Amino acid sequence: MADASAARTKAVFEFKSATLPLIAVILKTNDLQVLAEALDAQLADSPDFFEQEPVVIDLSLLPEDLAASGIDFQALRVLLSRHQTQPIAVRGGSPAHHVAARAAGLVVTDMPVTPAPGARAPVPAAPAAPTEAPQIVREVPVPASGTLVVTKPLRSGQQVYARGGDVIVMAVVNCGAEVIADGNVHVYAPLRGKAIAGARGNTEARIFTTCMEAELVAIAGIYRTAEVALPAHLAGKAVQIQLDGQKIMIDPIA
Repeated sequence: MADASAARTKAVFEFKSATLPLIAVILKTNDLQVLAEALDAQLADSPDFFEQEPVVIDLSLLPEDLAASGIDFQALRVLLSRHQTQPIAVRGGSPAHHVAARAAGLVVTDMPVTPAPGARAPVPAAPAAPTEAPQIVREVPVPASGTLVVTKPLRSGQQVYARGGDVIVMAVVNCGAEVIADGNVHVYAPLRGKAIAGARGNTEARIFTTCMEAELVAIAGIYRTAEVALPAHLAGKAVQIQLDGQKIMIDPIA
C-alpha cells in the first residue's frame, strides 16, 4: 500500500528548475512619492509594457544615507502593481529590509537579475540620471528561434537584455534606454539610447538601425559615444555597425 501511495504522489506533481524572464526595479530612493512620480513619467507612453511580469525589487544601489532607512514594502508592492508588474522578491538591502519584505509577502533572494559581473565587457555609463530615478532592467532569455522581438518603445531608464541571442526592436529606443544582446542588435526605428551587441564577447556581432542617433554603441566591449560627432552621411541615417579589429566601423546601408 505504501508503494502505491508513493506512486500516486509522484504522478500528480514534480519539481523542476525553471528559467523565467525577470524585471529588476533598482531603487535609488525609499521615498515612495518620488518613486511613484518617476515611474509615472518613465512609463507614461507604455502603460502595458510589462504585462503582469514578475519583478525583483533591487536595493543594492540605495545611497548609503538611505540604506538603513525603512521601506513600506506593502505600499511599494501596490505601487509597482499599478504598472502591470507582479513584485515577487527583494534583492540586496539590510537585514531589517529583509524582515519587512518577508512580512509583506516577498521572497528575499540573492539571485542575479542582470548579467553577472564579468559576463560582458564594461562600457561607459550614460550621463547620470537624478539619484531618485529608478532603473528598470528587463533581462529576457531569447526564444528557441534565437531572436527576441521587442515591439514597444524603450524609455529612459529601461533596459532590455537578450541573453543568448539577437534582439529586434520595432520601436524607438529613447535617450537613456539600453538594448543589449549577446548576438546582433537590430533597431528598425530611431536609435537614440545605447545599443550593445556581442555583450559576452562575440566580436562578429553587429548593430543595425534605420536611424542612427545613438548616445553609445558597443560591440564586445569596444565602444563609440555621441561625443564623437558622426559625419552627415551617417547621422540620422540607416547604418550597420561592426568591428574592424579594435575599431568600431559605421557604414551606411544603401
